[in-house]
Amino acid sequence: MGNATSSAISKEILEDLKLTTKFTEQEISQWYENFQKQCPSGRISPGEFEEIYARFFPDSDPKSYARHVFRSFDTNDDGTLDFKEYIIALHMTSTGRTTRKLEWAFSLFDVDKNGYITKAEVKEICQALFKLIPKEDLSKLPDDENTPEKRATKLWGCFEKKDNDRLAEGEFITGVIENENAMRLIHYEPIKH
Repeated sequence: MGNATSSAISKEILEDLKLTTKFTEQEISQWYENFQKQCPSGRISPGEFEEIYARFFPDSDPKSYARHVFRSFDTNDDGTLDFKEYIIALHMTSTGRTTRKLEWAFSLFDVDKNGYITKAEVKEICQALFKLIPKEDLSKLPDDENTPEKRATKLWGCFEKKDNDRLAEGEFITGVIENENAMRLIHYEPIKH
């Protein structure tokens, strides 16, 4: 039966995923088997992706953030995630190298997919991020980042850009790598209780 699982996923996709991620053949095959059970069509819809995300954030409203994450991983813009896009999403959000993670973060913030980030897009992602934060943790945030608007302003300030400027991918990656504060502000880390 283990052989049937390996042959179910094409060797080409398996080899490609082993190269682009750090997952083993066994891990990829196991995820493929689970993926086939949960998504017999071979595709994940935005609604199904939101449900998966909701399991990770049971005390918050992850829908709008999940939509942005979904958009950033739907690389062929067909409105679904196939197995390869799904595994790359898993890799990027868990074990990816910093530069790769920042390339993904840039695509997350580039809401209109024009190759640049604006302050308005930063604010839109910050609003989605805030819906991930449980209410009891909101009160524990520093005063200068306890609303989506304040967090967006603080993050945008890390890049030394005017409000109406645009930020290219290279500038974003360099800015985040050189500024620990920016690294923390681009995502939500649950507060340790």
